[in-house]
Amino acid sequence: MHTHQWLALETSTDTLSLAVARGTQTWTHTSAGGALTSTHMIPQTLALLQEAGLALTDLQAVVFGRGPGAFTGLRTACSVAQGLAFGASLPVLPIDTLLAVAEEARAANAVAGAVPVTRVLAVMDARMAQVYVAAYEYTPNAVEATTASAGETGPMQGTWRCVQAPELHSPESLYWPADWAQDSFIAAGNAWPVYVSRWPTALTASQATALPTAAALLRLAPAAWAAGAAVPPEEALPLYIRDKVAQTTDERMQIKAQQAAAQ
Repeated sequence: MHTHQWLALETSTDTLSLAVARGTQTWTHTSAGGALTSTHMIPQTLALLQEAGLALTDLQAVVFGRGPGAFTGLRTACSVAQGLAFGASLPVLPIDTLLAVAEEARAANAVAGAVPVTRVLAVMDARMAQVYVAAYEYTPNAVEATTASAGETGPMQGTWRCVQAPELHSPESLYWPADWAQDSFIAAGNAWPVYVSRWPTALTASQATALPTAAALLRLAPAAWAAGAAVPPEEALPLYIRDKVAQTTDERMQIKAQQAAAQ
């Protein structure tokens, strides 16, 4: 088996993001997700594997973004990862979607040649006027500055550490580690335009748009694998954060009425 052969599935947002790694090469697919995910995911996954010249049984593991995120998307990614892994006798490697947001922001920053990102406050829209938030710190490897591209999935990847576990908040009650100076981190995610007038006035750190991507999951996979995060398919579970998974019919009607009024 070649080093680092992974399949990554990420459907925690309205985007379907897939990626395959074979050594330091990656193949990616990005398209509209949501209701289309269930019909497009498996055919696109098989096409990507074929493009990479890999069979499912060649993989080290099936990686998926476990959440938090859209409930249907998380369940879809988890169940597809379980099904593919079970059929090929592979383990499943669940990775937090907010960590993938942090990694995507770091990689985009590196490609742009900006000041290296070492602290990220990851903030994702959780709908229902709430956001998912977590804080991460990144320690680059000494040789990382010489790596050719942020898309590599090899041993050059530095180390991420979660310093504030994923939580659910209203935009106004968002907070970050007390020892983080405002100019020492970036706030990354997809929630900024959604709650534009509701962020804490103390949040003056630069805001970057970033989504969790399958390519980011691939870059995170070696460290997660080395940390023993892989599980048998039947033990893979989504991370929901929000206890209340389903809305009542009345709540859905209220939300639709509010959306109609807003439009």
